[in-house]
Amino acid sequence: MPSRTRRARLADVHELASSLPHVTVEYGPAENPVYQVGRKSFVFFRTPRPDAVDPETGERYPDVIIFWVPSESDKLALTQDPESPFFTTPHFQGHLSVLLRASRLRELSLGELTEVIQDAWLSRASATRARQWLAENAESPRSANSGGSRKS
Repeated sequence: MPSRTRRARLADVHELASSLPHVTVEYGPAENPVYQVGRKSFVFFRTPRPDAVDPETGERYPDVIIFWVPSESDKLALTQDPESPFFTTPHFQGHLSVLLRASRLRELSLGELTEVIQDAWLSRASATRARQWLAENAESPRSANSGGSRKS
């Protein structure tokens, strides 16, 4: 088992998202993976869009990953620190999700990424599936820290 303190990698996103129960993967127009539970997305690899661009070049970010969050307070906790790799855009105002560039994944530990993905899954899974998963994973990072991840 990999160390939870090592830096997160892109492969970890795929591995963690697909390892949760009842997950299916759909593919977007550019063959970008969309991880779903109960036909609801919880991790989504986004195609380049005009609302997420490099401030210096104006180029659209090609590597944005969207993670659903349980609440607006979770979203704020992940995005309000300017040093955080998580961000949002006006397009996502009122949407319970945060964005992260794959190129910044290494700023997270594997443990932090695990919590973000588990939180995303829990926020979109049915109440029954969420309760069952929490009961079966009492020692998981998410159940040990019901407040979420990377919060200040």
